[in-house]
Amino acid sequence: MNHDAKVAENNTAILVDIDFGRNDKESLDELKELARSDQLSVIAVVEGARKQPDSATFIGKGKVEEVRQILEQVRAAMVIFNHELSPVQQRNLSEALACHVIDRTSLILDIFARRAKSHEGKLQVELAQLEYLSTRLVRGWTHLERQKGGIGLRGPGETQLETDRRLLAKRVKFLKEKLAKLKQQWNVQRRARKRSEIMSVSIVGYTNAGKSTLFNRLVRSDTYAADKLFATLDTTTRRLFLPERGLIVISDTVGFIRDLPHTLVAAFRATLEETIRADLLLHVIDASGSSRDVQINEVNKLLQEIGADAIPQVLILNKIDLVEPGSPGNYMRDEYGKITKIHLSARTGAGLSYLYQALTEAFDQNLSRLKQHSAISVSTKDNVSATFINNEKD
Repeated sequence: MNHDAKVAENNTAILVDIDFGRNDKESLDELKELARSDQLSVIAVVEGARKQPDSATFIGKGKVEEVRQILEQVRAAMVIFNHELSPVQQRNLSEALACHVIDRTSLILDIFARRAKSHEGKLQVELAQLEYLSTRLVRGWTHLERQKGGIGLRGPGETQLETDRRLLAKRVKFLKEKLAKLKQQWNVQRRARKRSEIMSVSIVGYTNAGKSTLFNRLVRSDTYAADKLFATLDTTTRRLFLPERGLIVISDTVGFIRDLPHTLVAAFRATLEETIRADLLLHVIDASGSSRDVQINEVNKLLQEIGADAIPQVLILNKIDLVEPGSPGNYMRDEYGKITKIHLSARTGAGLSYLYQALTEAFDQNLSRLKQHSAISVSTKDNVSATFINNEKD
């Protein structure tokens, strides 16, 4: 076999999706997109149905044999499960199938590792990977194997597994300390923005909804945007000038996805705090997608998890050029007169004027809130001073 053939074989995968009564075909489509985003070629899909997962192999002996036979036929390099596997299940499957077996979480982590560009992003991804892999040390800590037997590495009576765990814990502690320092730096920058009364806007939404395309359109930036899941990982912040108002700050954030690994949510909390501290969220939705309601719910669930569910939102139904070609876009207001929903195309610019209108109105509302807060603060200080003076007289 020549080199190119070996490379092609190494990038091939079989997907396994088991229905436990949810009948969720969109989740399988999403797994295919995740595989494509990780530069993998899907050459077979194995589906099945069970009442509950098998404790040893997740899919049961019969299904394992079916996957093994397909592996022999197509010679794929790995098997990817559209589920979260326990360490024991993953080990048993790897042994039974004699190939690399990963789950949905591991695939997402690998995509994040490929895409992270900034120093902060790389630290966060590594932390998420280590915390995920720490539960799988029973399989052998492969990237530390080269250190086995090193002089002074292992203490008296310490097994390789114990050595690996100690090294892992040390690295995790180091990464958390580094990220804590970076968080302090970000908090200083945010406080400086608050003191200067600059409104902060975060673009959030399901992965591949068109957030980066909209961000680039608004701030005339060249942030990487592609038709791939998780094309953007690192938060990018730019200033935008609103005519007759002034500057606001807009941030493009990492996309959300269903069943996003909790290790990733925890590791990226520092980055996601840009969302938590925002004055307004632009929730971008793929209007051309058939599962947009599910995606809206998933994003809102994650916003609640990170404590950003109380921040005002404007729903941005993007990609209307794919739904209604030539449409100029439109918008909707709620019973209080606030713009709550905008139909636009970030690619063509249709309907973008309504978004500028919404941002301008939000700017005025935010300024009004700041003035009220300032007036209350002054009033409170005056009352405290008056009380102090009266106490002095007494």
